[in-house]
Formats: sequence, structure tokens, C-alpha cells
Amino acid sequence: MNLLNPADLPFSHFDESEEKSLPDKVVITVVGKDRVGIIATVTSLLAAEQVNIEDITQKILGEFFTMILIGDTSRCSISLNELRARLLQKGEEIGVQIFMQHTSIFRAMHRI
Repeated sequence: MNLLNPADLPFSHFDESEEKSLPDKVVITVVGKDRVGIIATVTSLLAAEQVNIEDITQKILGEFFTMILIGDTSRCSISLNELRARLLQKGEEIGVQIFMQHTSIFRAMHRI
């Protein structure tokens, strides 16, 4: 049985200049049982706080809903900690889990 050696995989080099060009980006992940209005609820909260959605994907996996989006917080009307707290609260209200990470943390955690 041949196993993959991670050292043999073609990973792109982490580019710090790219990181500096994305200082106001966050990755928001939503997971939970599917129901009407999840996307509308989350995106309405973001719009109200002036967070621009730059990319979004969602998928229904059986009875579960998943969504990942990239948001630009450069014009956000509140701090990132307050935004995270509001997203967590909204997630509890609608029965989903909402996670928010700054892109620098997300990239650092997912690079080898």
C-alpha cells in the first residue's frame, strides 16, 4: 500500500505580501440543520454592519446546511469582537453555529 508523503505534495509558498493585501478580510462559516432563512439572516446582519460579502458558497448535505463566505470588514461599523459576538448570538437564535476567523488566522492554521 502506497501512502502519500505530505512533503511530496505541491504546496504554494505562503506569501506575506498577499496577507498584507487582505488586512480586512474574514472567513465566516455557518453549519447547522437546514431551515428557511439562514442565508438571509446572516447576510442581513453583515449588511447592517457594513460588511461586504466578496465570496459565498453554500451546500445542503442531507438535512444539514453549510455556508462559507469571505467578508470585507474595512467599513465595518463595529469591532471584530463585537461582530463575532453578534454572529454567535444570531446563530443561537436560528439554531446554527457561526464561526468567524480573520483571514490571517485562517491561513496560518491551514498552511503547512
